[in-house]
Amino acid sequence: METSLPNHSPRLADAERDRLATPADVAVYLGVPVKTLYQWKYRGIGPSVHKVGRHLRYRWREVDAWLDAQTSYDLTA
Repeated sequence: METSLPNHSPRLADAERDRLATPADVAVYLGVPVKTLYQWKYRGIGPSVHKVGRHLRYRWREVDAWLDAQTSYDLTA
């Protein structure tokens, strides 16, 4: 199953941002396994996720907002 993320860009094109993202899409975007997203959901620490029927979906703007809010560590100290 391939995703259609454009060149692994940090920000997605407007047309891509209009559609809801699957866990696989978000996992590729964040560079983490899908299982990690499910663990984050269970713990309440990941990006906001929505149930559409029995499926989980993400809004790209919420994924980006969550990503922007994450603390960056200074590894030079």
